[in-house]
Amino acid sequence: MRVTADREVCVGAGLCALTAPEVFDQDDDGVVTVLAAAPGAEAHAAAREAGMLCPSGAVRVTE
Repeated sequence: MRVTADREVCVGAGLCALTAPEVFDQDDDGVVTVLAAAPGAEAHAAAREAGMLCPSGAVRVTE
């Protein structure tokens, strides 16, 4: 699994950081930061959910 985030597209909703805090965080401006570009298997389900919940489509998860 590979996780990326387009910081230019991010609207700062924070759903990614709430859903998968081991994979995503937000900077001081509320913009997404990827903490684990290749998360461990235990974080895969949460990362997938975060990708689906992202309202701007900034979060991308590829298998």
